[in-house]
Amino acid sequence: MSGAATYLRRLLTAALLALLALLALIGPSTAALARETATPQSVALAELPAEAQQTLRLIKQGGPFPYAHKDGSVFGNFEKRLPLQPRAYYREYTVPTPGRRDRGARRIVAGEGSGGDVATSGEYYYTADHYRSFRRIRE
Repeated sequence: MSGAATYLRRLLTAALLALLALLALIGPSTAALARETATPQSVALAELPAEAQQTLRLIKQGGPFPYAHKDGSVFGNFEKRLPLQPRAYYREYTVPTPGRRDRGARRIVAGEGSGGDVATSGEYYYTADHYRSFRRIRE
């Protein structure tokens, strides 16, 4: 390899390393950052199905829940579609779907709020598509 080719190779390697370092400093992509900081759209409680309204009443009174072995379990928010919070901040509850024998796709996810209690937090999200999208419930 000639001296010029070696020099060019080293120059390109240095430029690539500098670009990688710059990308590491910038952090997550703009799309990922937008997804993490996006606030879900809202929906009025009265616009939700009757089963969702009943599930929210059960959350506020502490149950009993139709799926006691699942309702109230930790929702991980791994896809970051809800505002970022510490682990175990969110709990999920089944919204029954008429005609389904299984739990279906509908859920309410409740945040514990500043008081640490999902029953009184006022922070509730509805999903009809098994966590692909959320809408914050307006009461």
